[in-house]
Amino acid sequence: MTMHRSLLKPLFAAAAVAAIGATAPAPAQPAGQPTKQPAKLKVGLMLPYTGTYAALGTAIENGFRLYLAEQGGRLGGREIEFSKVDDESDPAKATDNVNKLVKRDNVDVLVGSVHSGVAMAMARVARDSGTLLIVPNAGAGAITGAMCAPNIFRSSFTMWQSGYAMGDVVAQKGHKKVVTITWKYAAGDESVGGFKEALEKRGGKVQKELTLPFPNVEFQALLTEIAASKPDAVYTFFAGGGAVKFVKDYAAAGLKGKIPLYGAGFLTDGTLEAQGADAEGVWTTLHYADALGTPRDNAFRLAYVKAYKLQPDVYAVQGYDAAQMLAGGLAAVKGDIGRKAEFAAALRKATIDSPRGRFTLSASHNPVQDIYLRQVGAKENKVVGVAAKSLADPGRGCRM
Repeated sequence: MTMHRSLLKPLFAAAAVAAIGATAPAPAQPAGQPTKQPAKLKVGLMLPYTGTYAALGTAIENGFRLYLAEQGGRLGGREIEFSKVDDESDPAKATDNVNKLVKRDNVDVLVGSVHSGVAMAMARVARDSGTLLIVPNAGAGAITGAMCAPNIFRSSFTMWQSGYAMGDVVAQKGHKKVVTITWKYAAGDESVGGFKEALEKRGGKVQKELTLPFPNVEFQALLTEIAASKPDAVYTFFAGGGAVKFVKDYAAAGLKGKIPLYGAGFLTDGTLEAQGADAEGVWTTLHYADALGTPRDNAFRLAYVKAYKLQPDVYAVQGYDAAQMLAGGLAAVKGDIGRKAEFAAALRKATIDSPRGRFTLSASHNPVQDIYLRQVGAKENKVVGVAAKSLADPGRGCRM
């Protein structure tokens, strides 16, 4: 048991420790007087708890709470108080929802969200109010691109990263003509954009870009179009319930085994149980996988299963690392969240010891990380290799 506890203590790597420094001891209190406890740090969780992405929001919160529990319920010496809003993955409600947390609940930190349109609204409010924002999923490039700010960080990825890595893989496999299919919104557009950029650099071509509105899952007409196009391969971005239906419909349409299916890793992350045998053989790229086999990841997975009786996925890792990043920044400012410039400077110098593997942050505050090539086998996203080493999103448009 002692060994497990020591393994479970999340540590910033040496570079992070040097940058952040040790927390100074509290000043001595006059004899006979109790030690004054700092005020609770208010964390606003704005995540989907209903709808297509509900399971993803729950996993992110679980990961965040697991790290917090490992730290004895405190980050940077501050006890955490949560406020929660179900964002329903609805960008139209996002500004009102985030203002409930910022203006009504006066949170110190925002954590969210999954849907890129929702997270972009959160980023706008964070920029205007100066509230610290950590994005534990949404991959829209603008958040750490044109909308970047000193108080906005991401613990996840950009859609460009997994798409670009897969474009390289598909080209190397010799596929020249590819059809892409996704929802028509920022995440889908950028995933396909990254894929297309890498594929075409290596001489391949996207012959058709098929889309449908989010969260529409009526795929049949588009699958018929794919069959008629006879491409060498298909690349896709879907997640959550939509990913489950797409993979099952792809197999039911007779395309499985005829036209290889490649995707951003969200296609098969947290969805394999529901997809069953229809997902076998699907190739994906992502910054995490089910069987990395490292001591750090093994300890994380053991702790998560013990806490929640569930296997963790990439969303749980991203929530866990959001808490880890918050803890590191708070340690550097001795719990004073108002010292935003020092908080940001510490994280820019840090190496985060994540279950996914160690990563740093780019100048625009996005993870610089390995992207793994995975293939589904026996209901696991098995690592085949590293598709891209220490891949940094270009952060286009960021001015900080």
